[in-house]
Amino acid sequence: MKIEDWYKNHFEAQLRGRYITMKHIYPLLDMYKIKYEVSVPGVSEKGQDIPLIKIGNGKKVVLGWSQMHGNESTTTKALFDFIRFIDQKENFQSEIDEFLGTYTFYLFPMLNPDGAQLYTRENANGVDLNRDAQDLSQKESKCLRKVFETLRPDLCLNFHDQRSIYGFKDGKASTISFLSPAANKERSITPSRIIAMEQIVKMYKLLQRYIPGQVGRYDDSFNNACVGDTFQNAGVPTILFEAGQYSQDYHREKTREFIFYSLLALFNIIGDIEPAKNYRDYFNIPENLKNYNDCILRNAKLKDKRVQVSVAIQYREILRNETIVFEPFIDEIGSLKNKFAYIENNVEGAEVLTNSQDILTVGDNISEIIDKNDKSMIYFQRINSIIA
Repeated sequence: MKIEDWYKNHFEAQLRGRYITMKHIYPLLDMYKIKYEVSVPGVSEKGQDIPLIKIGNGKKVVLGWSQMHGNESTTTKALFDFIRFIDQKENFQSEIDEFLGTYTFYLFPMLNPDGAQLYTRENANGVDLNRDAQDLSQKESKCLRKVFETLRPDLCLNFHDQRSIYGFKDGKASTISFLSPAANKERSITPSRIIAMEQIVKMYKLLQRYIPGQVGRYDDSFNNACVGDTFQNAGVPTILFEAGQYSQDYHREKTREFIFYSLLALFNIIGDIEPAKNYRDYFNIPENLKNYNDCILRNAKLKDKRVQVSVAIQYREILRNETIVFEPFIDEIGSLKNKFAYIENNVEGAEVLTNSQDILTVGDNISEIIDKNDKSMIYFQRINSIIA
């Protein structure tokens, strides 16, 4: 069976959308604790469990954590897709047995349950856990560090979501990104970084089958307040995963699939199982640029502008009644020659206003943009109906 066919019929359907909390994953933990070890090595600042799942019994110890930022849930879904794959008995059994005998995978599916519930990047105290690696001021940070020091892993996997603002010079969006974090200010190519780079190259090559030209890497400036940089500095190979935007899939159900394939490649289940021959191929992966918006209106006329301009619209994710609503804001107005968008609309010189007859202004929360002359609709807030 092709892995794509397996995934289509067997992904973890209990987890969908962007709002994933402990309430959503407890039923899965109850199901898997019969077979896998599920412990609670710590609690959040608000007293919620921080569960840790152990899979496999191999000598290579891998430690991963997702939703360190509470509103970054795509990788959590992908990790449960991976567990579901490992748990099944119908397909890829030799590969799964090899994985279980080679690796012991410890996984925090949700490191920041308070932030997940609030749908915020930070935890309940407003602290970014990925800037708390030195201070260790929060219970969540202390929990991760304690497990790290106890396990002494051979590899760490730091799972995140990236915003829909990243792309490349050729106009393609950055759907998945990776980073081998720096280990020092000099960004030296240390042995641990080389191992991380080689693994990233392996995943990058596999993803070219699915999203060619849409995989990037982040700038590796060193920040010892970040967990990945700190662990890399300690000599433990660490890989940052960033799940981004794919077309107009704002629930990121397709992106979770690509993260799932990345994990299979990492653990030598699919793809080229040989390690990368040259870690320097890592630097051939294009670096992310902040050159994308959710929507751009081209060739618009504004009352206070002498020339036609482009209007960039960006969505902000708002939690309402346990549902994520995407609210559009005016992000930038200008020529935007080097900007791209998931939706582009040429309004061909139409003079545009908001639905309240106001001139478009950067920072405005807008739901409708109309043609001043005939009051026809040029843009309306359609994203929530698209993804609902």
